[in-house]
Amino acid sequence: MSIEAELRAEFDRWERREVALFNVLPYLLLAASVLVTLLQPTWDTPVHVPAVLGLAFAATLWLLCFHTLHPEWHQRGPLMGLYYTGLMVLAAGLVAIAPFFALFAFVGYPQAFLYLKGRWRYAGVAATAVVSAIGYLGGAAEIVAGEWWEGISVSVICIVLAGVFFYFAELADQRNHKQRQALTELHEANTKLEAALEENAGLHAQLLVQAREAGVLDERQRMAREIHDTLAQGLAGILTQLQAAEQTDDPATSRRHVTNAMNLARESLTEARRSVHAVEPTMLAEARLPDAINDMARRWAEAHHIETVLTTTGDARPMHTDVEVALLRTAQEALANVAKHARASRVGLTLSYMEDLVTLDVRDDGVGFEPGVKRANGSHNGGFGLAGMRQRVQRLAGRLDIESEPGGGTAISAAVPAIPAGGAQ
Repeated sequence: MSIEAELRAEFDRWERREVALFNVLPYLLLAASVLVTLLQPTWDTPVHVPAVLGLAFAATLWLLCFHTLHPEWHQRGPLMGLYYTGLMVLAAGLVAIAPFFALFAFVGYPQAFLYLKGRWRYAGVAATAVVSAIGYLGGAAEIVAGEWWEGISVSVICIVLAGVFFYFAELADQRNHKQRQALTELHEANTKLEAALEENAGLHAQLLVQAREAGVLDERQRMAREIHDTLAQGLAGILTQLQAAEQTDDPATSRRHVTNAMNLARESLTEARRSVHAVEPTMLAEARLPDAINDMARRWAEAHHIETVLTTTGDARPMHTDVEVALLRTAQEALANVAKHARASRVGLTLSYMEDLVTLDVRDDGVGFEPGVKRANGSHNGGFGLAGMRQRVQRLAGRLDIESEPGGGTAISAAVPAIPAGGAQ
């Protein structure tokens, strides 16, 4: 059990004991007063027994009705004020005929604390002190027969002492109430904290699952893009070269196409191995990005007999590997699409280095297409090649734009953040 729980349990035990004591105290004091009054020597102070028993019985009924049998009335201020007034009248009547009932009058102090509010508490304390003082002096008959100022003096002293005692008792009660409230708030805060920790644990587990699923999906997409950019394009190029070799009757031309196919097979195999191990492409490992794109475009132009020109603008500087790979693969896929679909005679590539962006524009003078038209494979704006380009660029918080129209050629523009080499992605 925690310290906070132990303190709460201790407070609850003391509170139950106080409630039990306050519940039975009036009856105990009333019974003791009756017993002492009836047992005192009759020749000392004559007592009117029927009056004592009658008032004692009335006080018992009054306590039962308001104090014991109807606890739901305890929060009704005016009603409990009436109860307290009646209790003091009965106590004063008993003390007037039998001074020993000052014992019973003492119950006015805790009753004032329980059932009166604000300044009315001190009014009740004053009334209780006056009634008790009458009992201390031997009853109303003794005060009338003696010096009246003595009764007033004793009453004032009793009021002052009782008021001071009651004031400190009230401060102690307020302190206990604040401590109890603080413990309650602490318990609620601990409960909320435990709930929050459980919720955070659940969210953490959920985030781990989502992160794992996202990592798996990202790796699948990476492998799909790499396979498309290496094996698929390589196989397509090999098939093109072999078909060209089969269709020509010139042995030299046929050998040239076969040689090109063999070179493409070697390059594709190398790139596939590097893709599996997530290593940057061979072209970027051996040259800077402008040189790698220029070399790739030159070999593509020789293989497809299409004029290709690369223009580089701005301060060509080393970029983060992911940035350079994305732009190189974008250029590679754009040229592959030109070879498959465009029937173009000229292609222009522009690599632009700006302060916060690096852009690659690929334009051809081919047949073009309508970007918004849904293709036969169920996708918009082309097949997996364009989708792969878009994924690469968007993964870097970049943007890919496609402009085309039938007969007007096609322009592809990729813009990615200029993350320097060695910088955080």
